[in-house]
Amino acid sequence: MSTKSITYAGGDPIQYGLVANFNRPGGNITGINDISGDLGPKRLGLLRDLLPTASRFAILVNPTGPIAESSVAQARAAVSTIAPAIEVVRASTSREIDVAFAGLAQSRIDAVLVDNVTLFFSRRVHVVSLAMYHRLPAIYAQREYADVGGLMSYGSDFADQQRRAGIYAGRILKGEKPADLPVQAPSKYELAINLKTAKTLGLTVPPSLLARADEVIE
Repeated sequence: MSTKSITYAGGDPIQYGLVANFNRPGGNITGINDISGDLGPKRLGLLRDLLPTASRFAILVNPTGPIAESSVAQARAAVSTIAPAIEVVRASTSREIDVAFAGLAQSRIDAVLVDNVTLFFSRRVHVVSLAMYHRLPAIYAQREYADVGGLMSYGSDFADQQRRAGIYAGRILKGEKPADLPVQAPSKYELAINLKTAKTLGLTVPPSLLARADEVIE
């Protein structure tokens, strides 16, 4: 599919220069935009639902990524209604991730939001292990974090996105041009809660939050 290609976009295709715009991508690339930085406020709200007395929140971002500043701005705007401020911690290497979590624990942060970037996702076992070691409640963007022991995740439904990307691939194989197929946003989101991790951290998940979960890992 060199002249008629489709991509499952794991990042913002505009920021990465893959397409001209979402409605008219141009060229030979289209697909599903998986960027969900705008879900940061939702994730912070879920943390607050879990920890109603928490007052100190942090967000872990990759400063070299294209969405870091946007994620920080959205988190600051959201947290202003539930806490005085949000601490921003930056890490772009495994060593810096280690240092970041140690610093968060030393600062007695109540909970941390891990930004939706490839750097952290590719190191999700390491990131989750650090959060557990330092006994830091954390929320993540993908269910895969919860699958490896992360406390809670909220993000787009990957299986649904793959299905929709497959539909696009079929349309392209039948002759439609990628340039004419809008880049789609996620349409389904899922909340996963790892009860085993919650118990290890000494947390009780409110029944109202459990009722909203699409998956509960016990």
